Amino acid sequence: MFTPRHAQDQYRLRMHRARSVDLTNDELVEVRAAQRTFEGAYIRTSLSQFSFALVVLKIFTSEFYSIGALFAVYGAGVLLVSAYRRQQGNKQFFNELGDDGLGRKRFRTSGNVVVVLTALSIAAYISLLVLTLKLET
Repeated sequence: MFTPRHAQDQYRLRMHRARSVDLTNDELVEVRAAQRTFEGAYIRTSLSQFSFALVVLKIFTSEFYSIGALFAVYGAGVLLVSAYRRQQGNKQFFNELGDDGLGRKRFRTSGNVVVVLTALSIAAYISLLVLTLKLET
């Protein structure tokens, strides 16, 4: 029947669509704190990984290029996790409008983001260990 055109039309707060809601000062503080804590931390981590990859690629010899590439790929992975976390953050703050037209508020932790980032980090550290051991031979 009726399907929302924009993703913002699915989420509601106090009977307002997400794109037209007027937040109170307390709600604005909460949203800004979440952005600083989560989104900012992921972006800073990603930028630091890109910077370290650039340092490795520019300063060290060609033997270390694979390690620099690993850090660049890891930074890109963290950047993708950041985008996923931001998308999931919308679902935590607003009520979701169901297919039947009723609003539902479900609390959802960011455990799925933590699992993805943990798996990405473990894979990067194992790869780094393997690449470092290959340098010795």
